Amino acid sequence: MKKKYIEDLKEIKDIMNRSSRFISLSGLSGISAGITALIGAYMAHKFIFAGNDYLIFGSLILTPEQFSKLLIIACATIVVSISLVIFLTTQEIKKKKQKIWDQQTKRILLNLSIPLLAGGIISMMFLVRGYVGIVLPMTLIFYGMALVNVSKYTLNEIRSLGLIEILLGLLSLQLVGYGLIIWSIGFGVLHIVYGFIIKMKYKS
Repeated sequence: MKKKYIEDLKEIKDIMNRSSRFISLSGLSGISAGITALIGAYMAHKFIFAGNDYLIFGSLILTPEQFSKLLIIACATIVVSISLVIFLTTQEIKKKKQKIWDQQTKRILLNLSIPLLAGGIISMMFLVRGYVGIVLPMTLIFYGMALVNVSKYTLNEIRSLGLIEILLGLLSLQLVGYGLIIWSIGFGVLHIVYGFIIKMKYKS
């Protein structure tokens, strides 16, 4: 009886932990990540892809300079986006006087990182072979899978966002010529819209 009582308390604690994590997400983090993605897409188009027939399924050999610029822009976009998300979400958690690092955070990071790492490795394999037109849809698809995978520990809106990202990735595979535009919608516009929804709905 005592054992069952302890297990019930633990389950209640886990449920409360999940609920508190929901409202700790920052809408501003989504907005900032979306703006950063749009800036990154613009920089990539202006300094690397303008005038190149990169939006094809065939291989495009990037020059060492182009490849270096692409890596710098991609890494800078990822680092800035993640840094802003971590900072703004951490501020939101502190404001609500909740723990930053707990079991729930570990679950979220684990379930988020596995699809992202797999997608990153596969995308890099395509990129070094010059298949840039496939890389853009792949990043959308694997990112969407990561969001769906982690959605059981977060808001329902995360799952919806993930499913839309996957659909955009599949659409991008069919409309390769619009790959960068669709990528900008997925990582840029959608994140901004998502951020505003979270901010208005959860006041965070």
